[in-house]
Amino acid sequence: MERILDGQVALITGSTSGIGLGIARIFAAAGAKVMLNGFGKPEDIAAARAEIGALMGVAQCPYSAADMSRPAEIEAMVREAEALSGRLDILVNNAGIQHVSPVQDFPPEKWDAIIAINLSSNFHAIRAALPGMLARGHGRIINVASAHGLVASPYKTAYVAAKHGVVGLTKSVALEIAEAPITCNAICPGFVRTPLAEAQVKPLAEKHGISEEEALRDHLLAKQPSKRWVEVDEVARMALYLVGPGSGGVNGAALSIDGGWLAA
Repeated sequence: MERILDGQVALITGSTSGIGLGIARIFAAAGAKVMLNGFGKPEDIAAARAEIGALMGVAQCPYSAADMSRPAEIEAMVREAEALSGRLDILVNNAGIQHVSPVQDFPPEKWDAIIAINLSSNFHAIRAALPGMLARGHGRIINVASAHGLVASPYKTAYVAAKHGVVGLTKSVALEIAEAPITCNAICPGFVRTPLAEAQVKPLAEKHGISEEEALRDHLLAKQPSKRWVEVDEVARMALYLVGPGSGGVNGAALSIDGGWLAA
């Protein structure tokens, strides 16, 4: 891969698995110094650090265990990333959690956690990273939202509210920095093939007494006209475009990558 990010530092939240790890892979392959963040089993985190480190030419890539529900830890993580090379060029806010429940039964503590991690963490990270980007005259911010940042589904009240908020935050920040050489954009994926998403297929099949193929096509991907997963690498390549050369005119956008979901 062409090393279009040589010399740049990227911080990606929620990057020890799934979409975040996919973005970390492609950024590291393009030459960036990447800091990972996220929870998981120690052995899984170590494996992710070794994988991304190998792409960077080191034993292990930098990692922060910052809790995305704690503003002070988020700010400390940004400062740690800046200290890697005296700069932070790219911030990807990807951390997120989910809970599905009718609104009248939705546990308040789940609402608070989802808003904190899926929405407020983006604000705290941007607030901490933006002054340095402005001082250095360069920066790229990506907020990983969702198709649910643009349309709603039932039983996902907190997630839909948070992701709509992420899209609004993205637009507002983009307007504030419009005259600076910095951009802020959102990526809005549909259903992406990750281990957590794939794990939903078997229970759906058992619930409806159908095959896993039918459960995937007719239930999980019912709103996705392509009837196929969006692949992690597809999302990662969209992110690479947004931080690479020639993307400076894209600012405040909420870019769908959803197999046609929003076209329906």
